[in-house]
Amino acid sequence: MSQGPTRGRGPAADSGATRRGPARRWQLVRAGSDAVPPSTRRFMARARQRRMRAALPWAVAAGVLAVAGLVAWTVLGTGLFGVREVRVEGADLVTPVQVHDAVGVPDGVPLAQVDLAAAARRVGALPAVERATVSRDWPGTLVVRVTERTPVAVVPQGEAFALIDRSGTAFRTVDQRPAGLPQVTVARPAADDPGTRAALEVLGALTPELRAELVDVHVEGLARISLRLRGDRTVVWGDASRGTDKARVATALLDEKPDRIDVSAPDVVTFR
Repeated sequence: MSQGPTRGRGPAADSGATRRGPARRWQLVRAGSDAVPPSTRRFMARARQRRMRAALPWAVAAGVLAVAGLVAWTVLGTGLFGVREVRVEGADLVTPVQVHDAVGVPDGVPLAQVDLAAAARRVGALPAVERATVSRDWPGTLVVRVTERTPVAVVPQGEAFALIDRSGTAFRTVDQRPAGLPQVTVARPAADDPGTRAALEVLGALTPELRAELVDVHVEGLARISLRLRGDRTVVWGDASRGTDKARVATALLDEKPDRIDVSAPDVVTFR
């Protein structure tokens, strides 16, 4: 049995085997700077600068917000800047303890959280305080500035005397009548009392001569006001109207030493 011809590996086969040899491996190699044209390098540098300039405001804003948030948290949310002291200025009739209690802000409360207007209203509600302001003094002090009421007259209250200010508010009681203050006799001294307001209106109309002789402004009614002067003399004033005219006429008659002067109708004056 004959065998067929054996397929040999000729030159062509060997050449094909050579061409199908090991696969070629590629490798990326970073080109040196000299391999990049200068114009391209300048373009890339300008692009990087533009990106940095565009990102810079956002980075600054983020940093500012972060710092602001930290500061706000420190001031508002911690006791680092809490109330440590309440400093009172201008108080004489009220004590610092009374003012501190009226402020009503516990120690340690963040200073920035204190409602200054509300604290001032509470201090202003003290009888002897006419008005008050509250401010912050960092890092931990509340400053309370007090304007106290100034007495303009006294009102007998049994064996004591109530001091009233220009508004008619009775804000303090003393055991003895203070020297230099005129006396007003009314049923109920108060800022909203018509008799008290009428008495203060009369006081405001008096001349210095009448004030020097005045013992008491007596209000029995809005149309029955009288002045008691030294030496048991009386000036019938009537109501509080035309005070300037009444004061001028009564002053002109003081040298006559009358016991009773009626200026309730200042155009027709009687005295005896």
